[in-house]
Amino acid sequence: MDQLEIFKALSNKTRLQILQWLKEPELNFPSQQEYGFANGVCVGQIQAKAGLTQSTVSEYLALMQRTGLVTATRVGQWTYYKRNEEAFAALSKLVQSEL
Repeated sequence: MDQLEIFKALSNKTRLQILQWLKEPELNFPSQQEYGFANGVCVGQIQAKAGLTQSTVSEYLALMQRTGLVTATRVGQWTYYKRNEEAFAALSKLVQSEL
């Protein structure tokens, strides 16, 4: 776990918002309800909610994926993202024990 990269990923308001949305995807992405959330949330749904360009959202998600905060699943031409709850548990433990 690269602490500096994780805290860098968390230092952006929109990235924090995305992580908060992904914590409760059913509540925050109701338009994806008919497709389910087994693979996560489609990047297009995240981009629409964030109101940013697709390239910016993809860059943010790629950074969060590199740090392990989210996982990505490719299905056909779409990529779906989920929070990595194990990474958040490890981060919580890190904060409690070292900071």
